[in-house]
Amino acid sequence: MPRILVVDDEKNILELMRFNLEREGFEVLTATDGAHGLELARQESPDLIVLDVMLPGMNGLEVCRELHLDPTTRNIPIIMLSARAEEMDRVLGLEMGADDYVTKPFSPRELVARIKARFRRFQPGEFREKEAMPQRLELGRLLIDGEKYAVYFDGVKQDLTLKEFELLRYLACRQGKVLTRDQLLEQVWGYDYAGDSRTIDVHIRHIRQKLGSRPDSTELIETVRGVGYRFKGDRE
Repeated sequence: MPRILVVDDEKNILELMRFNLEREGFEVLTATDGAHGLELARQESPDLIVLDVMLPGMNGLEVCRELHLDPTTRNIPIIMLSARAEEMDRVLGLEMGADDYVTKPFSPRELVARIKARFRRFQPGEFREKEAMPQRLELGRLLIDGEKYAVYFDGVKQDLTLKEFELLRYLACRQGKVLTRDQLLEQVWGYDYAGDSRTIDVHIRHIRQKLGSRPDSTELIETVRGVGYRFKGDRE
């Protein structure tokens, strides 16, 4: 049974989320402040974290950053909650390592649907796309290992998050094809994403930064202005 950690200082939201998630078969852990949420995440290793931004003491962005820096928790998917809907707030949450960003007030049913879609990505036979992606891709100096969820560039393992790995692999499997931001959000995030396309831009920037210090490493993924992105492949 997947375990969800919900961190929010509003007890009515905690109870609402607990009710809706347990009804769908999830085990739910809760915390009302950032420090306790961080402690629970490290002790219990939940399968996903729903994390409010405005928390007493350590705020959600600080918790997200600490989780992202810790090798034992960095790959736990995080959905951030916030009453602030400004673009810079959403981008900042993504920069701190969040996978998704939901603004308050939100529909519990929509949030549960996003969580369920996240887990469907890892259940055999339930991927949104029917064709299977190759487990191992060797593209010049770039190696993508789907079994180990690892990426190597020039033989050096790159420190990508799980979502960055999924996005890179999806692009690489469709080398040369231009993919819109909406397509990437839907296929990689696993549902009809209701947020803005800056989610993709932030993750692409992180991938480019992590693939190496050489300028040509950023050219693996080409920006197609006004449309989306295309994986060009490695030029040796």
